[in-house]
Amino acid sequence: MSRILVASLLAFGLLLHSSQLGARVDFTDLVDESIPAVVNIETVRFGSRPSQRSESGQEVPGDIPDLFRRFFDMPFGEGAPRSQPDRRGGGSGFIIESDGLIVTNHHVVEDADEIIVRLADRREFEAELIGSDAETDIAVLRINASGLPTLALGETDSLRQGEWVIAIGSPFSFEQSVTAGIVSGKGRTQRTPQQRYVPFIQTDVAINRGNSGGPLIRRDGTVVGVNSWILSSHGGNIGLSFAIPVEVARNSIEQLLEYGRVSRGYLGVGIEMITRQKADALNLDRPSGALVNRVEAGSPAERVGIEVGDVILRFNNMTVDVFSDLPPLVGMVRPGTEVPIEISRWGERITKQVELDQLEEQVAAAPRGRDEEAEPSNALGLAVAALDEETRRRLGEPQGGVLITQVESDNAYRAGVRRDQVILMINNQPIAGMDDFNAIVNSLPEGRTVALLLHRRDGSTTFVAYTPEVNG
Repeated sequence: MSRILVASLLAFGLLLHSSQLGARVDFTDLVDESIPAVVNIETVRFGSRPSQRSESGQEVPGDIPDLFRRFFDMPFGEGAPRSQPDRRGGGSGFIIESDGLIVTNHHVVEDADEIIVRLADRREFEAELIGSDAETDIAVLRINASGLPTLALGETDSLRQGEWVIAIGSPFSFEQSVTAGIVSGKGRTQRTPQQRYVPFIQTDVAINRGNSGGPLIRRDGTVVGVNSWILSSHGGNIGLSFAIPVEVARNSIEQLLEYGRVSRGYLGVGIEMITRQKADALNLDRPSGALVNRVEAGSPAERVGIEVGDVILRFNNMTVDVFSDLPPLVGMVRPGTEVPIEISRWGERITKQVELDQLEEQVAAAPRGRDEEAEPSNALGLAVAALDEETRRRLGEPQGGVLITQVESDNAYRAGVRRDQVILMINNQPIAGMDDFNAIVNSLPEGRTVALLLHRRDGSTTFVAYTPEVNG
């Protein structure tokens, strides 16, 4: 069989497969039903308009041409004051109530002095900003209209990886553009801490500048997400787009309408990922949950007795598979609400009821460390020394502990143990000083994975787990 014939058969097969796939996935009816409720948003941020007075006291606009400024005895040329031009932006949105309630992104309307909404039927309205929340990137607008087409908010619990979805918006100002793709993943976290409360939906739907704020729609016609951002090295689509889950959007919408702002629950713990080695050291059957490495003083967590070393497995009856699942779950609960929290404490399951406070952002200081004289190495493969008061102050006042002055164990180094960290616990046993450290290390079984709670130089705490090398 000739190469030309083989190539022709392959091409025919691909064409047939493509046509069959197209026949099975037809979005035309869905698009016809959805497009009327999707809007284009144009924003204007007014520039400066300086006015000045001539020598005669007459007020003169600051943006008149040089030709006319000389007639008013005003400065002209390079040194003359100038107006700053208006800044224009835009994005997308969608109508959720027929009386003109519209959802979009916070970043689409942020700092806008004027917001113009253009409907699919070409009517234009100036919109009122009802409220906006940066941390979920949700904003709510209202226009003076009635009898408008709407999109229904759905749910994401049943949304499956690989499911078809479409996006409608105005990429690069091409209004009412439709793109399609599949759900690539759920529960994705942003790389910036500001949006740690959003478990984003990842898709391969083509999203570009101008799609922000538009709906992500599943085949039953319900909105499952609000398109928010893309991951790209050049600013264009590369198949990594992210949408705010509808549950997060709905919570923000309800609070913005009721209070004008969004309040979030506060538990008061620092958490980290659980690796296989940490799970082994913490007596877990698998590496899941959120490992508590810090409990804030006076926080709800401290009030109910949550401790460093606890592993949060469920929060408000929802499973915490990975540590990044917890912040969105906590943030979705309104302050003052009491919810159940299930933890594992070194293998023992404990359930507590915790009433959440209101989140207030805090910025931690970044202390420095310094070298100390080392004690001889030990079974952990670490050289340590006692903490004097000056060192303790420079490290942010860690409570107890011993200072690591040298890391000799390769396993410890690979696990993240470094000089100038302070060991606060070993296998959930607190270290007050060198006597505690020596007693605990001398009693460790050989070849067993150990878990260390470390105070780092930036003031944070973290758990590491590793198996010390056996001395031959």
